Amino acid sequence: MKAALRQFIFRILGKDPDAIVVSFASGDADLAKQMFAEIQQLEPARRHVLVTPDELGPYGQLRKRFRKQRIGLAPVLFTDDQRYRAMRRAAFLLAPTKILAYNQRLERHHLRLRTVIASWLFLHGVALDRIFLRPKWLVPWKKDRSIYPSNVQEIAGRPVAARRRRIAVVSPYFPFPLSHGGAVRIFNLLREMAGEFDIFLFAFRDRETAADFAPVLEHCARIILIGEPRYREPRWSTLLPPEVHEFRSPAMRTAIERVRREYKIEAVQVEYTMLAPYRGDVLVEHDITYELYRQIRDGSWWDYWRWRRFETKWIGRYRKVVVMSEQDRVLLDRPNVAVIPNGVDLERFVPEIERPGRRLLFIGSFRHFPNIVAYRFFVEQVWPLLRENIQLTVVAGPDPLTYWHQHTGLMDIPVDDGIRLLEFVSDVRPLYVEANLAIVPTLVSAGTNLKVLEAMAMDRAVVSTLCGCAGLDLEHAVNVWIADAPADFAHAIEALLADDSLRQQIAAAGRRHVEQNFGWRQIGERQRTLLRELLPARIHIRAAKASDLDQIRAIQSTAPEASQWQPSDYLTFDCHVALMDDQVTGFIVSRRVTEGEREVLNVAVHPDFRRLGIASTLLRHEIARCPGSHFLEVRESNAGARRLYERFGFEIVGARPGYYENPNEPGIVMRIFS
Repeated sequence: MKAALRQFIFRILGKDPDAIVVSFASGDADLAKQMFAEIQQLEPARRHVLVTPDELGPYGQLRKRFRKQRIGLAPVLFTDDQRYRAMRRAAFLLAPTKILAYNQRLERHHLRLRTVIASWLFLHGVALDRIFLRPKWLVPWKKDRSIYPSNVQEIAGRPVAARRRRIAVVSPYFPFPLSHGGAVRIFNLLREMAGEFDIFLFAFRDRETAADFAPVLEHCARIILIGEPRYREPRWSTLLPPEVHEFRSPAMRTAIERVRREYKIEAVQVEYTMLAPYRGDVLVEHDITYELYRQIRDGSWWDYWRWRRFETKWIGRYRKVVVMSEQDRVLLDRPNVAVIPNGVDLERFVPEIERPGRRLLFIGSFRHFPNIVAYRFFVEQVWPLLRENIQLTVVAGPDPLTYWHQHTGLMDIPVDDGIRLLEFVSDVRPLYVEANLAIVPTLVSAGTNLKVLEAMAMDRAVVSTLCGCAGLDLEHAVNVWIADAPADFAHAIEALLADDSLRQQIAAAGRRHVEQNFGWRQIGERQRTLLRELLPARIHIRAAKASDLDQIRAIQSTAPEASQWQPSDYLTFDCHVALMDDQVTGFIVSRRVTEGEREVLNVAVHPDFRRLGIASTLLRHEIARCPGSHFLEVRESNAGARRLYERFGFEIVGARPGYYENPNEPGIVMRIFS
């Protein structure tokens, strides 16, 4: 009866009673094709019509075309492309209550008056799963849908040493695998700090496995993992940056407080600005975030204002703030700001012979939005200018499509036959080996770029924007090639690929530069020094006395690898001892050779007090007390002592055959100028 009545009514109105679906290709042709295919699958029983831009014409013609049709649904594509505004307007006039809006991600939402706010947000690019979120201040009676996991997992690592000082490190993610620059930095500095401190690492857990935990547990006394919160407030709606809310966890705060009390943690280092509210002694600014938003200049003023307000406030509340470059230190202009740059593992990233070819490599995790900006710049503006027979490999990190959607609103990452897009790669060294040039087309940056350092360590020439290599003290056409404009960037690539000599010259100079300035060992010493300066002094240095000789003799007897002297002879030279809790734990002996030059005769630390920074403290005291040249001999087999001296900047200058006895072996001569 109802069907017959409906047919009767629509016959009177002069319309077909069976509703049709009219789709409007009001955007990119590929997106429109995908939209049309999807709606055909969703409504297989209905007749479908696709209106293309070529068919649009005046609205009157469109109205006439569908005058006898009943439109049950009108899918319309809404993107940033303003060329299709007239087509979208025509769709609204034709079927105002039937619009099914599609965005660039091909998410869909019915535009209705009763959901006017959600519809407005959807049309302005807010993700579908967030358009119905309302801020608490606007709807105070609504239930908080954010999720704050309370589960805490604590994993024991190496044994806690009673005499090692204890430091906590708080990170927004677990620093392994080494899938992005932040993880590389945190992991390497944990390893460097572990030589002197017991580390308690707090991190939010993602999808790590037991295999991921193992390398970090070698350097940490404890790992404390917290489930990552799921923040469900609109990102625009708070004075605090949304990233701060996304890592706000009562379970994390409680765990930090408990472990600090239980293990008597002496200092807390917080990685990344959004974790600053957890409070601590050292805040590590991997990027100056408000500076990133200042550089974007595409309507992100609200993010810029929020981040500047938040970041400026918390920078002043920490005893020390670490930045990646002198440029960042000048930007913050605070007395508590120190520079500890990024580095590279020079023992892992070792040069290999370059193979003939025209292969480019770009490494940049898409979870860090400046890398997405860089990729778009290169693919859209530089890549079309390059000649054929060039291959580009891109390492975009885990889940690149997720971050691409989030930051661009686009469905697909643009690639072509010459571009190989990889996700997370556990070992990027083979990619550097096969590459002829590394590219860094970064347009938005604060901090320093680890991938520049890795490429240089692998003896590969780098073409970079000025922004991409900022803070690394590089020189154009000497150890890097700098180009900002698309045409200049393309020309630099073509020129260096064509000139083997120039390319290899720049690559070799880059390797020398990182060897001299960016090894993790020397950077690790800066990190340890910063922590020592924050902590109350436990090691005291004074001149040796006759009453110390028995303890000096006992220490020397436990170090057969060191020089063996009569302890009483030490007092005829400059001998200083290190005291911890009023106990002599180590000593150093030196003598003046000539004006401005001294020889270190012996350094030894009691085995019970090793790896506590005592030898380092003795060496620093000696070098500071007598500036100039210092040299010493060390057994060829004493690898631990040689690593210590190298961290201080000692360099091998020669060898003395048969210098040591029991057993007989050469003495390696090392020197430092201070």
